[in-house]
Amino acid sequence: MIIGFLSLEIYIPYSHSLKEKRTRLSGLRNRLKNRYNVAFAELDYHKKWQRTTIGMVTLNNQKKIIESLFSKIIADTEKNIDGHIIEHQIHYF
Repeated sequence: MIIGFLSLEIYIPYSHSLKEKRTRLSGLRNRLKNRYNVAFAELDYHKKWQRTTIGMVTLNNQKKIIESLFSKIIADTEKNIDGHIIEHQIHYF
C-alpha cells in the first residue's frame, strides 16, 4: 500500500479577509474531496488571508495511479482557484 501526500502553497491575491479565503477554500475542498476522494487539510498560513498551504492524502497500490491523480488535482486547482499555485510537493510513504 502506497500513501501519497500532495501539498500546494497557494497565493490568493483577490482575497481581502480570512472569511473570504476560507469561503474559497471550502469550495475547493468540497470539489476536490468529491471528485478525487482525497483527505484534505489546511496546513499553514491560517492567519494570512492571501496565502495558504493545503495538503491532500490518498492511498493506492500503484504509484502511477497516485501520480496521475495528483497531476489532475494540480491542473483542476490551477483552473478553478482564483489565485496561483506558488509551489507543490509530492511525497510517497
